[in-house]
Amino acid sequence: MSDNIEFDHMINGELYHQTPELLEIRMKTRDLLYEYNHLNYRDLPNRNRILKEMFGKVGKKYFIELPFHTDYGFNVKLGENFFANNGLTLLDPAPIEIGDNVLIAPNVGIYTAGHALDPALRVQAHAEYAIPVKIGNNVWIGAGVTVCPGVTIGDNSVIGAGAVVTKSIPSDSLAYGNPAHVARKLNEHDREYYFKQRKVNQEYLDKLSDDESFNQ
Repeated sequence: MSDNIEFDHMINGELYHQTPELLEIRMKTRDLLYEYNHLNYRDLPNRNRILKEMFGKVGKKYFIELPFHTDYGFNVKLGENFFANNGLTLLDPAPIEIGDNVLIAPNVGIYTAGHALDPALRVQAHAEYAIPVKIGNNVWIGAGVTVCPGVTIGDNSVIGAGAVVTKSIPSDSLAYGNPAHVARKLNEHDREYYFKQRKVNQEYLDKLSDDESFNQ
């Protein structure tokens, strides 16, 4: 693949255009996606096999609900204990790096891809680009979130449902809105209350104090 000049431009964040070679890489990935999205929900061994073959890196535990879409696949790197719900889209002409213990809700799109704003460049020259996205450890991304090219989401942060993340979000933050903004930093209140004024059950706090967890 590195012999393809446009492939190198794509990987390096430079302007590039689609070539038959790049299209063939995507088509091979779509062959795997077709197989994946037509598996029985209970066929976990083959689901794991296809994702491992498709992605650049996976941890020991990873799970993506059906349906799922990606562009190239090899640019996706997953940490340990990854879970994504239905309708995940990963457009990965550039790397998408995801840390450990990340949860992704339904209908989330993570995009590294973009097109030139100038119409002549976009239409006549077919100019595209791709800028990496990085998501830290222990991040929860809510339903319907859009993550745009070049964004980094810091460790432990939560992105509220429907957010459009156009700029990087620091660690330990709650962010939401369009465009997404940091509403506040996460704190001890979030250990005591899980939703508005609903208190966390003692059995969950006991698990934390004993450094244990419930089975998944």
